[in-house]
Amino acid sequence: MFRQCSWLLLLLAVVSSTARAADPSPVEQALSREIIGPRQALLDVQARIEARIPRMPKVKTAAEWEKQAQRIRGTVLDRVVFRGEAAAWRDAKCQVKWLDTLAGGPGYRIKKLRYEAVPGLWIPALLYEPEKLSGKVAVMLAVNGHDGKNGKAAGYKQMRCINLAKRGMLVLNVEWLGMGQLNKPGLKHYCMNQLDLCGSSGLAPYYLSMTRGLDVLLSLPNADAERVAVSGLSGGGWQTIFVSSLDPRVTLSNPVAGYSSFRVKYRDHYKDLGDSEQAPCDLGTIADYTHLTALRAPRPTLLTFNAKDNCCFEAGYALPPLLDAAQPIFKLYGKEKALRTHINDDPGTHNYEKDNRQALYRMVGDFFYPGDKKFSAEEIPSDKEIKSREELDVELPEHNADFNTLALELAKKLPHAPELPKDRSAAEKWQKTQREKLRAIVHAENFAVQATRTGSTEKDGLKATFWKLRLGETWTLPVVELTRGQPRGTAILVNDAGRRADPVSAERLMQAGLRVLAVDLLSFGESKLMGEDLHNKQPRDFLLALLLACLGDRPLGIQASELAAVARWSQTEHKQGPVGVAAVGPRMSLIALVAAALEERAIGRLVLQGTLGSLKELLEQNRSVDQLPEMFCFGLLGAFDVKQLSALVAPRPVLLPGAGERARKELVELHTWYAVFGRTFDPLHAPVPPDAKERETRKHESSKTRKSP
Repeated sequence: MFRQCSWLLLLLAVVSSTARAADPSPVEQALSREIIGPRQALLDVQARIEARIPRMPKVKTAAEWEKQAQRIRGTVLDRVVFRGEAAAWRDAKCQVKWLDTLAGGPGYRIKKLRYEAVPGLWIPALLYEPEKLSGKVAVMLAVNGHDGKNGKAAGYKQMRCINLAKRGMLVLNVEWLGMGQLNKPGLKHYCMNQLDLCGSSGLAPYYLSMTRGLDVLLSLPNADAERVAVSGLSGGGWQTIFVSSLDPRVTLSNPVAGYSSFRVKYRDHYKDLGDSEQAPCDLGTIADYTHLTALRAPRPTLLTFNAKDNCCFEAGYALPPLLDAAQPIFKLYGKEKALRTHINDDPGTHNYEKDNRQALYRMVGDFFYPGDKKFSAEEIPSDKEIKSREELDVELPEHNADFNTLALELAKKLPHAPELPKDRSAAEKWQKTQREKLRAIVHAENFAVQATRTGSTEKDGLKATFWKLRLGETWTLPVVELTRGQPRGTAILVNDAGRRADPVSAERLMQAGLRVLAVDLLSFGESKLMGEDLHNKQPRDFLLALLLACLGDRPLGIQASELAAVARWSQTEHKQGPVGVAAVGPRMSLIALVAAALEERAIGRLVLQGTLGSLKELLEQNRSVDQLPEMFCFGLLGAFDVKQLSALVAPRPVLLPGAGERARKELVELHTWYAVFGRTFDPLHAPVPPDAKERETRKHESSKTRKSP
């Protein structure tokens, strides 16, 4: 029945933007009815996250922990940091360019340099070098956080570097990706997921920028490999714990207000969720930040937090879980005193000011200069030696690489097997194989459905039934069922803007004689998670989407599995065969494509309005995960583009009304793919082909036309 109405579905997609009447129609009223409430989706996600956060392994000896530590480090590096092309980046020979030298202040100078984190991506850096060097001296990698304007030139960071240099240390002040001189659109932190989409770790450039910095430091003739420190604030605190837990060369670590356990992020402290690099894909399947803290044992570690932090990671809740995990491990080594804490009360806000810096100096003195009576933890006044950003700028190549350019280069060869088979037998075999590959990439699940009818209304010939669907043991979806008269088929309607935003499409579908199931999948409409950030009005659902992916889920897979489950439920509930799906917007179009590719029986045809012609458009437009969370599914582009996903749906029709220029270019050959299955159908130019009777009529009319003079 759905096939007979397909031309009307094409019409609905074209007119879905039609203006609404001033007064809410019965359809609008039905679509706006609350079903699951504003917190249900968030509660579902919290339950999912809670069940997946890894716990510390139980060990009784230092030897047992060493085995666990070796496993955790190796697995994180292999399965999280160096996935895909990142493995080649790790092994690449990267250059270092030493540039000019600045006069620093009494007792030290500043050498400018740049080094490659990955081939083509240069990091500007400053080496604070004591004027008098003899023998081996301690070294420090100074990392920093979200200071987009000043970056490495931030005054509090310069002060730290100057003071350590005056104490005889070699200090490398490195620029962080996306900050200071590297503050550019292609290095926006949420753009790292462009690399994830291509199947290569977006985390790798961050990690390599740190380890290459350590390489530079330890290549210096006077560097003491037994005294290697790392410290930084905020995002620099994240960098500090990440590199110092995974790279054994770091012998002293001082993260400042920079991280917390997954256990405190997802329920009460959303401000800790942070950027993409703090929740990299699949890290949470191996380790929490509690594990990373424990990996520091038995090496000296100072955890600095602020009592009234106005950004994130307040000491009161962030510190205890880390200590609970790490203290027993340090105790196994008999090194309880090597794990220390410092809580800043003045000013107590998000800072690395004098009190926090002096805590670092004390730590350095105790472990790098034990017994040295001349060593003082009091900060040496150096305010007049602070230099401007312009003075500290380092010459960089004109076309320095970034996340975006690296992803664009990777995408040139993707997907890996773009060609479609030419005969039906090979095509069906290809579909079977690729369907399983897609299922693995998006981590799809087959959710059982428990449906609860929560109410119904009838007005002006419109019957609305409200359903709460429980999918599996975790997810809850709101569904509004709309009918006029006796429906001849069913269409699921999903919209990027949520079900309430699209009464026109719902009405058109009913005019076509269809039952409408208006659904809000996870993160959309009534199933939104977190609303907007109060400071910048930016939707925050993507933050929990990042955490879900970090813990082994794929938001795209969850949403596609939800849509497929609704289709199976409807097929059973309404007993009218496969259902159609009308998707509005690029996000829902991709979700619907994946769902239909995986669900062969319950989903019939698709109508996609606003679909991308290629996932590569995300890279070409430099889009980021905060804008389109589920579309940056790890490795998706490595195996599939929109063309291949559409090919998995065939011979079921995929209609693309109003397709843009890119879609017309990329998908122009799909009609030949349908021909492989014996179908005469073009997704770009025609609705579903007429039924047999209409074909015969057209054939007869055509024959008469040809015979006429």
